Amino acid sequence: MEKTYYESFERMESFMAQAFTAIGVPPEEAKTCAAVLIESDKRGIDSHGVGRFKPIYIDRINEGIQFVNTDFEVVRETKTTAVVDGHDGMGHVIGVRSMQMAIDKAKEYGMGMVAVRNSTHYGIAGYYPLMAAKNGMIGMTGTNARSSIAPTFGVENMLGTNPLTIGFPTDEEFPFVIDCATSITQRGKIEHYARINKKMPEGWVIDNDGNPVTDPDVALKGFGTGECALAPLGGIGEDLAGYKGYGYATVVEVLSAALQGGSFLKALNGFDADGNKRPYHLGHFFIAIDISAFCPVEEFKKTAGDILRELRASKKAKGQDRIYTAGEKEYLAYLKRSETGIPLNAAVRKSLEDARNQLKVDFKFVWEE
Repeated sequence: MEKTYYESFERMESFMAQAFTAIGVPPEEAKTCAAVLIESDKRGIDSHGVGRFKPIYIDRINEGIQFVNTDFEVVRETKTTAVVDGHDGMGHVIGVRSMQMAIDKAKEYGMGMVAVRNSTHYGIAGYYPLMAAKNGMIGMTGTNARSSIAPTFGVENMLGTNPLTIGFPTDEEFPFVIDCATSITQRGKIEHYARINKKMPEGWVIDNDGNPVTDPDVALKGFGTGECALAPLGGIGEDLAGYKGYGYATVVEVLSAALQGGSFLKALNGFDADGNKRPYHLGHFFIAIDISAFCPVEEFKKTAGDILRELRASKKAKGQDRIYTAGEKEYLAYLKRSETGIPLNAAVRKSLEDARNQLKVDFKFVWEE
């Protein structure tokens, strides 16, 4: 049986910041990228953390389709809104700066929204509403992505996994954060299944004939060739209300492209007309709402907390001993991993070693000691 090793938050964040700096990201921006990535592992979301560090970011920088220097250009701005062109720089840096801009506008005018074009993968979407929640605000974000989802009654992968993410503070020890794809699952989770050599449940992915695909490697290859597609949130067809996920994915696509004059659908696949790799040109949006513009923040927090506590105290299904609300499981994962560290399987350990060796970073992992 494969042994799992654990690294602390601090050590992993330090390593990633060093590695990003070694490849050319400015030091302070490298720290931002590492902070966003480690937040995913802190919250138990293994699909978007250190496991993606090399294949999504380091490899794309090496391929020339993502740039280490982030040219954050504000191309249009009002008191409450802005349009930003990220020029295919580091998505984490673009995301943090854009959300902070929305927060700053909301502090002054009650609400702020920033729409972004020409960005890259910005890590865990939940990071950005968390920024707002820490400032006593409601935060929202969404991003389009490589085409993966088939429209209801279709089999062609057209829409990205397109998360619609919302967070707000409560009077509990953790904020409410709903961070999930508008597909039945996300590509990152399928990549995780491939890394651990585990089959997917039926109903996540379909082929061009509408048949279920359970091999994650077949699915990932099929996304690239157009032979596979994710089902939208809800599932295949109308019986399980897949049209709802399809509709919400479309909302995110429009808000990530139409406001900012950005790319959309198949134009986000990362290849030009000749099949050569190119930047993904992703779009995002960030919204911050100042709670104090509506009511006292503490009053909002208590009402929100009361709602969540009543939900968790409601009658449980047979055999179930607990009801959760969004953000609770992630908080519990944080408490546990604060003590144990981040679990790293063999595939992730190898990718980290490869990045370390390639970039000549002076760092020894716990499994090497």
